[in-house]
Amino acid sequence: MTEFSGEKILIVEDDRNLLDALRYNFCKEGYEVSTATDGAEAINLARREKPDLIILDIMLPKLSGFEVCRILRREMTTPILMLTAKAEETDKVVGLEIGADDYMTKPFSLRELLARVRAMLRRARMTGPQPEADVLVIGDIRIDISRHQVTVAGKNVELAPKEFELLGFLARNRGLVFSREQLLEKVWGYDFAGDTRTVDVHIRWLRQKIEPDPERPQYIITVRGTGYKLEG
Repeated sequence: MTEFSGEKILIVEDDRNLLDALRYNFCKEGYEVSTATDGAEAINLARREKPDLIILDIMLPKLSGFEVCRILRREMTTPILMLTAKAEETDKVVGLEIGADDYMTKPFSLRELLARVRAMLRRARMTGPQPEADVLVIGDIRIDISRHQVTVAGKNVELAPKEFELLGFLARNRGLVFSREQLLEKVWGYDFAGDTRTVDVHIRWLRQKIEPDPERPQYIITVRGTGYKLEG
């Protein structure tokens, strides 16, 4: 049994053989498992059962995994790991942009999937109950942690969940430089298989939303050869 025995996992997958295999292995690890085979059923189960983590296939009947993720992310902060048979980077970027926390391409290693799930649950436990400042202010940027709101020069800015977490982490550690690997560990909560481009993509999105001139950033600064820091 794992340290997360009893945690609820919702697996959404229309391939019955894969679904049965995942259910068997996660149950064997001590998780409480619910399953859905289409997008509509996934949304209903997530709302009713409030799982601790969702494993979500992209190609689903009725509603795609993207649509399911987009809908659920408006309602809950449950960690979402997306699965897809496609290896295209655009799918990964879209999934992360709409609020997924991780992404794996089929075929995948069951051992790696289990490790990522454990890491995501650990991250959720660590970040959930920790007290932190309600409001962080950096220049014209105001970050309301409890309300999950960001304003720039008094105007509301909509951030995806990981964008908000990344900005909040940098704001709480203003002036400190973090490598891409460190940001993956601190914000995503695990070793992201060396794919540091994920950090660069989220930094680019943040700059487009909070910087007066994203091409000449004054808040999120690139430290050449090292990583990023927040100033202001």
